[in-house]
Amino acid sequence: MTQSVNADPGNSDSVDAEVLESSVVDEALLLRLLRRAGRLVARPALECLEMLLDADTPTPVKMTVLAALTYLVLPIDLIPDFIPVLGFKDDLVALTALLGICGRHRTEAIRARAQRRLDRWFPLGR
Repeated sequence: MTQSVNADPGNSDSVDAEVLESSVVDEALLLRLLRRAGRLVARPALECLEMLLDADTPTPVKMTVLAALTYLVLPIDLIPDFIPVLGFKDDLVALTALLGICGRHRTEAIRARAQRRLDRWFPLGR
């Protein structure tokens, strides 16, 4: 059973929403979808983490990865993101550098460690 909800019936700008009962949503399916999405997003991040933790990764590579990740995470940009088109070009440069470095220095051992961590943090079963 569903019910219609309108936060402010007198306001013409308000939005009608339909509330679903929990019996309508397959929670196990939703959990599996969220885990798969988490795995997809987490894999490259875990590979970068394992590359940073790897003793064989050269220090300049580690510093470049840390600098690129820091730049992408911090709210301060060389070109503010609210400027159309130009705002995201500096982020794109940092992301491209990060992907290029990770592609050249990611070994099978790093991938395997990242996969084990991924399997532990985002189990497929259940």
